[in-house]
Amino acid sequence: MKSSSRFFENRDCEFFPCHAGGESGPGGFNCLFCFCPLYSQNCPGNFRFEGGLKDCSSCLFPHRRENYDRVIDRLRNPSVV
Repeated sequence: MKSSSRFFENRDCEFFPCHAGGESGPGGFNCLFCFCPLYSQNCPGNFRFEGGLKDCSSCLFPHRRENYDRVIDRLRNPSVV
């Protein structure tokens, strides 16, 4: 798969960066998974539970360029750790 379909950064978004730590230089924050496809799974990211709700505000896992393949692998096989 071409790299161009694995990464998208929208610096014009009114919410960019949506997570602390997402301000790294150009090309450092992947907006492709803006709404995390792993939200309902046991994802490997840095999340916590607050009042029974999953809080992903400290998670950068799906926004790191190098994690694209890991996100796709988890979507294909949710039991992947």
